[in-house]
Amino acid sequence: MSKELSHVDEAGNASMVDVSTKNESVRMAVASGNVLFPKHVFETLKAQDFLGPKGSIIQTAIIAGIQGVKRTSELIPLCHQLNVSKIHIDIQPIENSLHIACTVKCTERTGVEMEALTGVSISALTIYDMCKALSHDITISAIQLEHKSGGKHDFNL
Repeated sequence: MSKELSHVDEAGNASMVDVSTKNESVRMAVASGNVLFPKHVFETLKAQDFLGPKGSIIQTAIIAGIQGVKRTSELIPLCHQLNVSKIHIDIQPIENSLHIACTVKCTERTGVEMEALTGVSISALTIYDMCKALSHDITISAIQLEHKSGGKHDFNL
């Protein structure tokens, strides 16, 4: 495994990776993260089935995360534009938090790790936006890659 930065050229300039010689393969990545609430806020949200004045907090966050996955190459300058074939975002209440998991698949020459991480991030930010009227003491944490497969190197956390 190369220990060099792939998005920096010999002169130290930002550079998009050339994937033209790579073979297409099925690529998959899973990322996760958490939105932690003060206990009283979480209990209020839970009692309301996570429905707020703007609608379903969880369903809105899922849709926002899907949109984020699709726009990753617009948000992160050196990411390739990919034809994503599957996006699944799951949001589950656990203790005083909402746990987000995002799975992304494609058949391409490069992986979908950034897309999965973006899906989690945008879902979490949407939850924050929809709940901030109850408290600004909401923490987004532990956004991380859990798994990737289909390229040169697989990864499992």
